[in-house]
Amino acid sequence: MVSEGAAGRRTRTLRAEDALKSITTDLDSPERAHRALEQALVFAGAALAAVYTPGDGGDLLCLVESAGVPRTLYGLRDSYPVSGRSPAADAHRTGRPVWLGPEDLAGHPESRRTPSPDFFVGALPVPGDGGGCLLAVSQGPRGFDTEDRACLALIAEAVAGPAPPGSAEGEELPSDAFSLAMDTGRVEVGDGILEVFGLTRAEFDGKVETLLGRTVPEDLPSLMSVVEADHMSIGDRELEFRILQPAGPPKWLRLRGRLLPGGEGHPMRLAGTVEDASTLRPDVTDVIRVQRLAAELATAGTVRDVSQAVVTALRKPLRADRIALAELEGDRLVVTVLDPPEQEAWPELWRLEWRTEWPDAPLRAMPTLAAALREGRARIGPAGTALEPALAEVGPGGLAVLPLPAGGRMAGACLIGWDDPHEFGPDERALLTASAGLAGQALVRAHAFDAEHELVGMLQRQLLPRRLPKLPGAIAVARYLPTTAGLELGGDWYDVIPLPDNHVALVIGDVQGHNASAATLMGQMRTALRAYAAEGHTPDVVVSHANRLLMEMETDLFATCCYVDVDMEEGSAWCVRAGHLPPVLRHPDGRTEIAEADGGPPLGVVAQADFPMTPLRLQPGTLLALTTDGLVESPESDIDTGMDRFAHELSVSDPAHLGLVADALLGNARRIDDVALLLMRYDGMAVRPLREGWTVWRVPEAVRHARRFTRRTMRAWGVPEGNLDTVQLVVSELVTNALVHTDGQVRLDLTLVNHRLRVAVFDVSPRTPAKPTSIGWEATGGRGILLVEAVSDAWGTVPVSGGKQVWSEIGLAD
Repeated sequence: MVSEGAAGRRTRTLRAEDALKSITTDLDSPERAHRALEQALVFAGAALAAVYTPGDGGDLLCLVESAGVPRTLYGLRDSYPVSGRSPAADAHRTGRPVWLGPEDLAGHPESRRTPSPDFFVGALPVPGDGGGCLLAVSQGPRGFDTEDRACLALIAEAVAGPAPPGSAEGEELPSDAFSLAMDTGRVEVGDGILEVFGLTRAEFDGKVETLLGRTVPEDLPSLMSVVEADHMSIGDRELEFRILQPAGPPKWLRLRGRLLPGGEGHPMRLAGTVEDASTLRPDVTDVIRVQRLAAELATAGTVRDVSQAVVTALRKPLRADRIALAELEGDRLVVTVLDPPEQEAWPELWRLEWRTEWPDAPLRAMPTLAAALREGRARIGPAGTALEPALAEVGPGGLAVLPLPAGGRMAGACLIGWDDPHEFGPDERALLTASAGLAGQALVRAHAFDAEHELVGMLQRQLLPRRLPKLPGAIAVARYLPTTAGLELGGDWYDVIPLPDNHVALVIGDVQGHNASAATLMGQMRTALRAYAAEGHTPDVVVSHANRLLMEMETDLFATCCYVDVDMEEGSAWCVRAGHLPPVLRHPDGRTEIAEADGGPPLGVVAQADFPMTPLRLQPGTLLALTTDGLVESPESDIDTGMDRFAHELSVSDPAHLGLVADALLGNARRIDDVALLLMRYDGMAVRPLREGWTVWRVPEAVRHARRFTRRTMRAWGVPEGNLDTVQLVVSELVTNALVHTDGQVRLDLTLVNHRLRVAVFDVSPRTPAKPTSIGWEATGGRGILLVEAVSDAWGTVPVSGGKQVWSEIGLAD
């Protein structure tokens, strides 16, 4: 009768034999050896298994493969002299297995002792032409029994096979193989590797640095840890990394290599293969999945980027049906991504909480999730686990509830659900735990980035116009996009300034730098230009004043600016450039023109700079476009090329929908710099104002002459007689005040548009006329402003260049 223990052992041997047959049939040589050694851990109870083969010189047994706990725990070396007294050398020389216990090991001086507990060693010769030995370590109380030794014998036969690609010097390399000399960095590669890296044989100089230079910078440290010998031990290496492509996203490659010791006069070499990871079998290892996720999260800048990286790394590889990721804010979860995004794919309770794009996850209805967040421990629920409806419908076939830890707190949660029954193996549980830790840290970083970027954007928006004014005979739209490359404040700005007499000033500019100083200076320059423009200066004077102000501020920064003063009545404009891009005009027939406008230096560079004015002509339907260099300049193209592209995109646009034109122009913005865009479509004024002016002479009858000019002008315009008395009263009072209280020139201007008359009197005094608070019966003056206020629909005063203008608007009766 066979005992149950003996039957179990025989079953174990047969299972090992079946497993090894499968390995030797299906796997290539390097992976076959490693998988075979793993069977020693499973079926022979070994804590460590390693293979040693003769080096190039034949005088050393060198470690080429290992599996299990680190070999340093047991004092195993990278190599042993073939002629020395070590279990590996004895088994290799004699061709017989060597079995040693703790006491026997003491008699081998080349077996380094460690603080580890007593252990047993088995050394078995590896059959074949190359020879070598299989070394196994056990910490069992009785070491390796008969069945264990039988399993190890099977494994020793399984690990015998051809050397890895390129392992022998001078051999012709397979297409996907490489051999790297660790002392010089010279590398031999197959044609397939050169093709993957986009190189020809003639272009490759044989240096490993040439290949490393095409690696995505974030992946370079992990790759360097493989190709630098100082931090390596003998054995296999496997990792995935990305290389840059001329166009499109980076390409994933998988490197499998083995560090081989050098013999007498020969360097240590790393030999292996490099393959396009997209052509390999889809069931990549969990280590590679975590590696890919870490690489993606390292470059994820926003919360949405982090969420999408987690979905990409976990849902498809785990064949999950749905995945949700949410941030924890107080006592509620703010969902950042759902995959699939359709509401119908999620529980009814979630749909009730839908806001706009994502729901607020109802944490109050999910005690299992709340407990997982409170305890910081993942909850894995296979099919049939009793869960609340809000979770059960997420994963009826299995649900993983993963808290996302970060810095001692919970940053959020990730839910992964399956519809069909799903088995959670130990490797998959470890993958989920590791992924949750990475995602939690990345989520906190991304949330901080989002918050700071929003603060930056809010501050930037506060420094720019909140809305553009309505223009007579034109429509204007503006767009501003902050850079996505970091959290720096930008210095781009724009403005639309209504001016008297139906003039409008369009301004766009850019302050050097991306910091708080640049943003502050931007706000100051925008305010200064608006103030100088409101004073009535010509465009060149406005820009010159701004330049002088910036020079006096003693800042190290400078600014560029383009200022365009548009006369809405005449359809003409004057343009002044201070180191900025010229305007682009789209004519009504679709032709575009980059204005040949002379320019001066940037503001804040030369104290006595000239800023010439260039005339522009606008026909009704003309589109005027101003932008900053962030839209037209990039590392791949210069400004001239970018301006030509900008003009072409403007030519094919439809100016009838100005907002859509602006959005389309910004659609391809690289966002490596701030972008400001200002568009104005000139339509022409439907009703042009009637204007007349009179220079008031300082003579005793000046006021009478002004009234006579006003009466003559209004009769010529066909204004009804019933309005004359009111208008002449206002003219008398305003002209009298200017003559009595100021010196110098006085001018009277009359403007009529849409049955509304504007009376404006200019003088050279900056003092605003004061309205008296009280007037006694005996007072001889002070009533003029009160009369003007009483008969006018509106009145006021504005500063202009060299003085002020007091104005009154009067609605005329038919």
